[in-house]
Amino acid sequence: MSDQVRGKKKETRTLPPGQRAIRKLLRWGIDHPAIVNTIPRLEVTTWRLVIDGEVEKPLRLDWQALLKLPKVESVSDFHCVEGWSVRDCRWEGVRFQTLAQKVQPRDSAAYVFFECADGYTTSLALPDLLDDDVVLAYRLNGQALEASLGGPLRLVLPKKYAYKSAMWITRIRFLATKLLGYWEKRGYSDSADVWTNDRFRT
Repeated sequence: MSDQVRGKKKETRTLPPGQRAIRKLLRWGIDHPAIVNTIPRLEVTTWRLVIDGEVEKPLRLDWQALLKLPKVESVSDFHCVEGWSVRDCRWEGVRFQTLAQKVQPRDSAAYVFFECADGYTTSLALPDLLDDDVVLAYRLNGQALEASLGGPLRLVLPKKYAYKSAMWITRIRFLATKLLGYWEKRGYSDSADVWTNDRFRT
């Protein structure tokens, strides 16, 4: 049986400033234009996730190994920096903190850099990823996560704008120093805090 995590009432019932609710999550490249690259088509039979960098126990997971990790269900709102939000998305996957426990970050590890199959990148401070509602998701609302929504595996951070929730993840690097990701290099905020309306770098 999966462990269920419910978001805070503030985040599931009240939208952040500047956001409007829509009915369903927009699919990348279909409802929502693919800006960076085309949607990668990843087969779970050949997909691999590498976790390395400033860790004691680097890890390489195939799909079956990922599915054997403790599964959680996390219900949260999803906020795009363009101003739309989808309430009560039901994600299933693995908590980021579960993977962190397995690889054992060194004291020098302060940031985490995500690399994706389409060339997209983003980074976060390690503490931001250790909340219970931060999930590496492979299912959404009871269905396998489709490619246009980031499948087979994407990051979900309810407190950040969605450009921090990397899709099609293939590598996670723990770092001592910060690296800016794709949108952060192009003027978007590195904090991406939805509740302070922090959308663009000042």
